[in-house]
Amino acid sequence: MSFQFRNMNVYKKALFYKKTINTILRDNKTDKDIKDQFKRAATSIVLNLAEGFGRFYSRDKKRFYITARGSVNECVACADIIYDSNIPDSFLKDSEEIAKMLTGLINRYNK
Repeated sequence: MSFQFRNMNVYKKALFYKKTINTILRDNKTDKDIKDQFKRAATSIVLNLAEGFGRFYSRDKKRFYITARGSVNECVACADIIYDSNIPDSFLKDSEEIAKMLTGLINRYNK
């Protein structure tokens, strides 16, 4: 069995994004609850992409991609808290790029 989702650009970017978030959390002191939420939201993006890709029905795929997109928003909100609303532009750019890619996937299944 080949895991084709691993070849998706958005999946690769989501994995890199997760690593970026791990670095942010390592380099910034923050509340334990926010740290945990940030990690879970970043992980959710990757996992929902993989699970959505494996679904057979368009409606199911779309639901997982919508959840992944929501998790990107959650990551930005966590970064707002950590950086006191002064999020680095590079993080916002990466967040926006992943969100746009997910929106493309979601729109593909609007039937």
